[in-house]
Amino acid sequence: MTTSEQTQAGEPTRRDFIHISSIAATAVGGAAVVWPLVHQMNPDASVLALSTKEVDLSAVEVGQAIKVFWQGKPVFIRRRTPAEIQEAEATPLSALIDEDARSANVGGADASDAARTTSADGEAKPEWLVLVGVCTHLGCIPLGTTQGENKGDYGGWFCPCHGSHYDTSGRIRKGPAPENLAIPPYQFISDSVVRIG
Repeated sequence: MTTSEQTQAGEPTRRDFIHISSIAATAVGGAAVVWPLVHQMNPDASVLALSTKEVDLSAVEVGQAIKVFWQGKPVFIRRRTPAEIQEAEATPLSALIDEDARSANVGGADASDAARTTSADGEAKPEWLVLVGVCTHLGCIPLGTTQGENKGDYGGWFCPCHGSHYDTSGRIRKGPAPENLAIPPYQFISDSVVRIG
């Protein structure tokens, strides 16, 4: 059988082998070039080391809020008053711009106050509100309670950059922000210590 007869019979030729080999070598070479570029986008070891943060809340009084940093982001922890809790619980979902809880602890839940104050272990502590303090409009840091004076129209947080108002549960109520302030994964490891992350 000649080479032309083999090609007509559908058997591979040397040229087919060379084409397949060159494509395979190009694919392996391309992967070898792309891998370091993709790998360098992974978090740095120092960021991974800060993946959790424990915060002692024993000094936080009712009506007071503190700001801590977790993974380079500000986290607001607020010990709410009974009036703030009652107001947040009484707000109907229909009055909210964003009806999603945006909570890493209860994925897919509605934006009820109970869903936003539930920790990763399923424990609800309405007195404590833990949320990421980054405005969902353009990433600014909203202003909160200072010296007993609430910011914004709903007693929660106010982003002065473009006028987003959040209520005492961190839900967007007025302004251009499209989503509620995010709730990070957290759980209480004692009555006065919370672990974020």
